[in-house]
Amino acid sequence: MTKEELQNLERLMNYIAHHFLKKRKWEDVSKIEWTHISGEFNVLLKKQQKAKKISIDPLVLGDNYFYEHLVIRKLKPWKSRKAIASISSPNFTKLNIIVGALGYNNYIDFINNSTESFSFHELKINIPLATVNTELLEHLVGYWYCYNRNLPFRAEQETEERIWRSALEIYKSGDEYLVERTGKDNHMYYGKITSYANYIFIIMNSTTFIRQRHFIGRLKDIEDKMKTPGYVINELNFISTCVSFNEEPIALYEIFDRVAHVKDFQKVSVDLALNSPLLPKHIMVHLKDRQQNRITEH
Repeated sequence: MTKEELQNLERLMNYIAHHFLKKRKWEDVSKIEWTHISGEFNVLLKKQQKAKKISIDPLVLGDNYFYEHLVIRKLKPWKSRKAIASISSPNFTKLNIIVGALGYNNYIDFINNSTESFSFHELKINIPLATVNTELLEHLVGYWYCYNRNLPFRAEQETEERIWRSALEIYKSGDEYLVERTGKDNHMYYGKITSYANYIFIIMNSTTFIRQRHFIGRLKDIEDKMKTPGYVINELNFISTCVSFNEEPIALYEIFDRVAHVKDFQKVSVDLALNSPLLPKHIMVHLKDRQQNRITEH
């Protein structure tokens, strides 16, 4: 292998460590955790086969593929200063399969388009006169799908109206609560979320271009509701200040819908027609009125 090939492999392994375990480096992942990741990949591969209606069994990864073949045989020898020429190349067919499960077209696509880390430190939300509602933020941690109405610019295009369903995760890192969200064509949004009283604020940026988005939402009577044992917040409604490239404000409402079962969560964005069976009826209630879901003055 060449030094560049090893650097790209390390980049992939760091990406996987963060994607599945929120760990910064592949060195921080244990053998047992790599086994868990292999299992998660096999679940993803089977879901993709089912979605594409392919009847043949997918090429699954062995339980110890990541740890034994990529960590022990390649990355660790490289870090131990073993001669690079003596380290064999990985199976690129399997690397293509791995990045395909992550949403990329192939390994080269991953190398060209993925980012190693997000600049969370560049995002600031600070309201110094208020106390952060950490209890509410703890309730929001988890997996969500968020729905965004993409409206046509001309009336004759009404038949082409779509809903974008993005996958989103809210998680705690240190003292902060962070957000990661999928976007079109494999790009990612990353952000911070905070709460004061019953208000929720999100600031989000993109990995591919500078277009910050800001969200504000309010959960009425949430203080009393959270006192009920077992209470779970399943839906969030936000006003988004995102402006499109032609300066037309769009997506007045952004609706987050909690994923009930983690095993059903797929970290991809999906373009849905308005009559798609994947669009929950209770979400459609909010999005069916085109005038209600558009900022008409700014």
